[in-house]
Amino acid sequence: MSDGSPADPDDVRAMFERLAPIYDAMNVVISGFQEPRWRRRAVAEAALSPGLRALDVACGTGKVTADLARAVAPSGEAVGLDFSPRMIAFATRSHVGRANASFVVGDALALPFPDASFDAATIAFGMRNLADYGRGFAELRRVVRPGGRVVCLEIARPRSAIGRFAALWFDYLVPLIGRVLGHGDAYTYLVRSAKGYPSPERTAEIMAAAGLADVRWFSLSSGIVTIHIGTSSADAPRTRLRR
Repeated sequence: MSDGSPADPDDVRAMFERLAPIYDAMNVVISGFQEPRWRRRAVAEAALSPGLRALDVACGTGKVTADLARAVAPSGEAVGLDFSPRMIAFATRSHVGRANASFVVGDALALPFPDASFDAATIAFGMRNLADYGRGFAELRRVVRPGGRVVCLEIARPRSAIGRFAALWFDYLVPLIGRVLGHGDAYTYLVRSAKGYPSPERTAEIMAAAGLADVRWFSLSSGIVTIHIGTSSADAPRTRLRR
C-alpha cells in the first residue's frame, strides 16, 4: 500500500469545489450525526488554552477552525487552510463574526507558515486526500513549536462487529445518497479513499517517521474514526522537504 493518495490532486480539488455548498450537511448525515462529537474531541486533544495559536489544515468550511478559535479565545488565534478556494470562501462567510479565526488558501504539503509558528495543528478528514501522508505530517510538525501537538482525525475501517455493521452504511448508502444529490462520483471517491488509507498502526508509524514523538491513537464510535496525536519534537529537523 502506498503511503499517499493515488488520486490526482487537481481532480480532488475540483471535487471539493463542487461539494462546498452541501459539505457540512452531508458530513453530519454520513457520520450518523456523530461528526460534531468527533470534532470536539479532536479539538480537545490539541490541548489548547486561551492566548495560544492553532492551525487547522484541510479546514473545509471551517468548523474545526472555529472550534479551535473558541478554545484559544479571547486573545489567541486560529488559522484554517484549505486548497479549495470555494471552501475557503464558505468558511470566511460562515465565520465572519469570529474575529480570531482567519482562512487562507494553501497547500498542505507546503504550508505557507514559518517553522514553529503554531502551538498546535489539526487535520480532520483531510490526510487521506494528500498525495504523501509522510510529507503532510512532516509539514504539520514543522509549523508546530516543540512540545505542541499535532492531531489527526480520520475515517477508519472498523474491526468490531458493531463497527463493521456501521461500515455497511458508509460503503453502500453514502454513495447512494451522493448519487441522489448529483454527486455520486464524489461520495464513491470518499469510500474508496477511506478504504485506501493506512491502518491506525501504520499511520502512527508514518507520524513517528515524520518527526512526531509520543504518538498515540484511539478509536471512536466503534472504530468508525480514529484520532491520532503526536508531539512536535525539538530534535526533528524543521527544513521543509523539497518537492
